Amino acid sequence: MPIQFLLEKIIFRPVKLNSDYPFHFDTNFEEINFHPEPESSINALHFKVQNPKGIILYFHGNKDNLVRWGIISSQLTKYDYDVIVIDYRGYGKSTGILSEDNFFNDALFCYTQIKETLNPKKIIIYGRSLGTGVASWLAGKVNPDKLILETPYYDMHDLISNYFPSFLFKNKLNFKLKSYSYLINTQFPILILHGTKDTVVPYSSGQKLFESIQNPLKKLVTFNGGKHNNLSTFRNYWDELVEFLE
Repeated sequence: MPIQFLLEKIIFRPVKLNSDYPFHFDTNFEEINFHPEPESSINALHFKVQNPKGIILYFHGNKDNLVRWGIISSQLTKYDYDVIVIDYRGYGKSTGILSEDNFFNDALFCYTQIKETLNPKKIIIYGRSLGTGVASWLAGKVNPDKLILETPYYDMHDLISNYFPSFLFKNKLNFKLKSYSYLINTQFPILILHGTKDTVVPYSSGQKLFESIQNPLKKLVTFNGGKHNNLSTFRNYWDELVEFLE
């Protein structure tokens, strides 16, 4: 198996759902579908609050589907924002071929549809883990009101080099996700959240990304001892989100 396909099997770990799977959440929501192409469908959940201050568009991590990520992302409605979280192609009920171009094009398509059909007061883009690369690219294109990146990486090459010698995959990655290049010269507020004990996306990669951004409105919050999936257990995680969103 070529190295690029092996790496993609490691990077992308979707769990599919039947098209008639019924979602259940404690938060009021609507299931929606975006159609960037006639033969593809991007499944999404729209969590709703009364009199929202805006919409948080959430790009999730590399595992599972909206069953898990709906629970996680819907917690952000406590700040009086609607939340829309999408499943990438091949995840959950979403269909179509996943590629870096489709990653980006789908994100832009969904953002544009949300802006045109819902006309929110604000759109805040939120990326987590794998989704930080897509969120960074989209933010660089559309200049959102704010950008939040949880456990981000500098680029995919930098991330993979923590697991495999660079010579094995240099110039062979189909997904480059060069987050640093999308955010170099930006002028919207950026919040980066990362833990020092993250063994999935090393803290050093997120710190490197932060240092590459030439933006006085950026902020890095370091969680000493924080791991990849437990930042929300830290009290200051929620405090920082409150301050940033307000």
